[in-house]
Amino acid sequence: MIKSVKVRLLPTKEQEELMFKSVGTARYAYNWGLAKWQELYKEGVKPNSYAIKKEFNNTIKTQDKFKWLYEVSAKITAQAFDDLQDAFNNFFEGTAKYPKFKSRKKSKQSFYVRYDRMNIKNNTANIEKIGRVRFTTNYNIPKLRAYVNPRCSYDGKYWYLTFGFEQGENQVELNPNLSVGIDLGIKDLAVVNCLDEPIKNINKSKEVKRLKKKIKRLKRKCSRKYEMNKINLSEDETNKDKTNNKNKTNKDGTRFIKTKNIIKLENEIRLIHRKLTNIRNNHIHQATNKIIKLRPKRVVIENLNISGMMKNKYLAEKIQEQKLYEFIRQIEYKCKFNGIELVKADRWFPSSKMCSNCGNIKKDLKLEDRVYVCQCGLEIDRDKNASINLGNYKVS
Repeated sequence: MIKSVKVRLLPTKEQEELMFKSVGTARYAYNWGLAKWQELYKEGVKPNSYAIKKEFNNTIKTQDKFKWLYEVSAKITAQAFDDLQDAFNNFFEGTAKYPKFKSRKKSKQSFYVRYDRMNIKNNTANIEKIGRVRFTTNYNIPKLRAYVNPRCSYDGKYWYLTFGFEQGENQVELNPNLSVGIDLGIKDLAVVNCLDEPIKNINKSKEVKRLKKKIKRLKRKCSRKYEMNKINLSEDETNKDKTNNKNKTNKDGTRFIKTKNIIKLENEIRLIHRKLTNIRNNHIHQATNKIIKLRPKRVVIENLNISGMMKNKYLAEKIQEQKLYEFIRQIEYKCKFNGIELVKADRWFPSSKMCSNCGNIKKDLKLEDRVYVCQCGLEIDRDKNASINLGNYKVS
């Protein structure tokens, strides 16, 4: 299997400037390709990445005003069109939504690194047109001729390099009698049948609550500054903005001026969001490692319809903060790496309604009933009962 590694880069100012140019070039090429794809589709022509890439090189790159494209690696623009092709393939297969244009503010800042030019030596990685960049890591990275799908990304504070390499399964001795059932939820992240205590919800911790409260306070402060810097425009100025397509004027003829203090506040808010994401991801890694270290023969999880669950407006935010999809993704690849069988129970399997003692199904069980009481005399926590049923799940 392919193991992925993420290392933190320590670029110089000149290298960081070239990295930001590479990010902008990748975004521009992707957006240009998407616009061209839509244009060809309307004309009745079946588009593909090869034709779009060829037209881009023959028309755009030959113009003098696009000389800045030559400052970065040519493989960045070529890979952007391949990524666009993959995005449309996923859309037609029904595994992803229709591709969208990448925004400078909201999109992930990343670019492709040419794999056959990247070599690692003495804690430095060679990136084409950027040079040797120092990095820090705790991983033992093997020296190979080529790595799989290397990408360089920026998270608002640090630069990272991610890449993959072939590695066999981790040879560990598994417990043949242990079947782990995992019931995911909102009150607790996960309840495991063979653990006495549930895996707690990190969003209920003091640190996460403090950071969320701080974000609210900073957003209110930022909104007040926007209101203070709002100016009213005359009709001539409003029409001038609309004709110039600046998109800075509101419908009521007002404009918000972004000052340096507002920019500082927005950067502070962005860094707190980054910290929250890291806390949640770290918690999920610790939770999944705790389960994998039990060395079970198999792991059974629910086949959740997470996108359908997100449609509940009362629970959508809590479900999003739990990062259930990320939990399932990590369990999948860690089970595969350790040779553990992963089973996804049928979506309609009544894990919560079935008694783990006698097998009776309680059809009138409500979501507010947190204790499962059966006619056989069993009284057990609802989620614990579900995890036991998942652990005993038999594949039909």
